[in-house]
Amino acid sequence: MPLVIAAHGSADQRFADTVELIAGRVRLLRSGLDVRVGFLEHGPPHLADVAAAGSVVVPLLLSSGYHVRVDLPEQVPGARVARAVGPDPRLAEALAERLAEAGYDGRSPVVLAAAGSADERALADVRSMATLLAAQLGADVTAAFVSAGEPRVADLVRPHAEHDHPGVVASYLLAPGVFHDKLVALGADVVSAPIGDHPAVAQLLLDRYDDLADQTPGRTAPA
Repeated sequence: MPLVIAAHGSADQRFADTVELIAGRVRLLRSGLDVRVGFLEHGPPHLADVAAAGSVVVPLLLSSGYHVRVDLPEQVPGARVARAVGPDPRLAEALAERLAEAGYDGRSPVVLAAAGSADERALADVRSMATLLAAQLGADVTAAFVSAGEPRVADLVRPHAEHDHPGVVASYLLAPGVFHDKLVALGADVVSAPIGDHPAVAQLLLDRYDDLADQTPGRTAPA
């Protein structure tokens, strides 16, 4: 039964490159599994062209919102749609590693910066991820958003931050692109790299796949 990795897509080639690296990790972890990649936007490959009926579609998305609840079922009728990879405690570990790589001191307050959404469920997922990251770090973590959603990252982060403006940004983004470029441009003391092809992402995709692979066709995992 194919595992179809459903990614949002981007006009920035760095996004597609990152998704392919993640897919490669999945193939290494589960040799023999038919692993496909499809994009909701900015294909090819377009999701509808690679997700046959009976496939398990796993959203390579960091929160559950309109795409998971509406777009995916509409684009891949007959497929089984799993939960998004985030939020999850393993992503908190990945975020902590990315922060350490960027020079985080392990004590300062952190802004968890996500793209944002008009869907309140997606925003709530990001806030849940902030709680998980706070537990992982043992530090204060505030969820904020680059585009839709409040608070905005730009309202919380200042160059060489003063005590009331955290200067550490954890990028809750999958890949480099315009949103991460905007985070870097804010001039915070520390801005972590996107999660990228961290091993946790590949394992989460497989776990979400396994959650549905043996279930009755037609099931969709709760968002």
